[in-house]
Amino acid sequence: MRAAVLHGREDVRIQEVPEPGLQHGEVRIAIRAALTCGTDLKVFRRGYHAKMIVPPAVFGHEFAGVISELGPGVEGWKPGDRVVAANSAPCSRCFHCECAQEHLCDDLLFLNGAYAESIVVPARIVERNLLPLQPGTDFTDAALTEPLACVVQGLEESRVISGQRLLIIGCGPIGLMFVRLAAHAGAHVTAVGRGKGRLDAARRLGAAEVVNATAHPDWFKDTSLRGARGFDVVIEAVGKPEVWEQAVQVVRKGGLVNFFGGCPAGTSITLDTGLVHYSNLTLLASFHHTPRSIRRALRWIEDGVIRAADFVDGRTSLTALPDLLRSMAGGNRAVKTFVSVEE
Repeated sequence: MRAAVLHGREDVRIQEVPEPGLQHGEVRIAIRAALTCGTDLKVFRRGYHAKMIVPPAVFGHEFAGVISELGPGVEGWKPGDRVVAANSAPCSRCFHCECAQEHLCDDLLFLNGAYAESIVVPARIVERNLLPLQPGTDFTDAALTEPLACVVQGLEESRVISGQRLLIIGCGPIGLMFVRLAAHAGAHVTAVGRGKGRLDAARRLGAAEVVNATAHPDWFKDTSLRGARGFDVVIEAVGKPEVWEQAVQVVRKGGLVNFFGGCPAGTSITLDTGLVHYSNLTLLASFHHTPRSIRRALRWIEDGVIRAADFVDGRTSLTALPDLLRSMAGGNRAVKTFVSVEE
């Protein structure tokens, strides 16, 4: 089969690779939709991911499709079933799993290989995080389940409720998903980002105000933006140390900052300890998803709250994927791109 294989830093090649046989409990899925992702772009730039992928390896993790083959011992599924799978599954036995922190599992099993004609889903993911799709659910919509589950996790941990003033920094795919779900929850959302297309999308998805960070680089110093009190909740969805520091400057006393965007390894930030202490701030960092948030995310998709049409703004063939990744690394501001394995 054809698949994208990561060989190293900014080195992805489309190759013919053998289809592996199925072990006990595994299923093979014929991929009908695969989407680009900011995490995949980071992996492309770095050439690896310490937790998820060591080259050479098949690549990509947001997908949906149809079961084409069952391994020994698989029950409850059949060829032809329309499904979406998460890109990981916890062990259910370690300390963190027993503490209901499955996203921090000591043996979290990851899955890559979405940029291909088919993918083999390990038994643990089949058991914990393989979900059936309703007959009318579009595969492209369903492929948003994994990133949306991370956003669901972040919103729940941030305790977002109706009526709050919420600031979302970053209008990439994740930031825009935060905008949509927070606005749907009744929060008053302000979004800070770059690029007219992304800022327009933020407005469409429910942001009451948008701020162009390119035109206003010192936006975080603007007291008219945050008001006399500051924001109840601030979500950093950029992943830059300087933006982490800015986020703390605009939250209200007693408010909450979620450092959602992961910064490059080895970076650090400086915080005003007096501000953090005497303002009684809550600082947290949400990571990944759980089986529960995966299911909640698919429900939001199948209820029509989250639609691919709002986030997927490009299409490419599998053959052209390496060029697309190079374009993204160079500053292409596409939100998400559908990767077709059939073209």
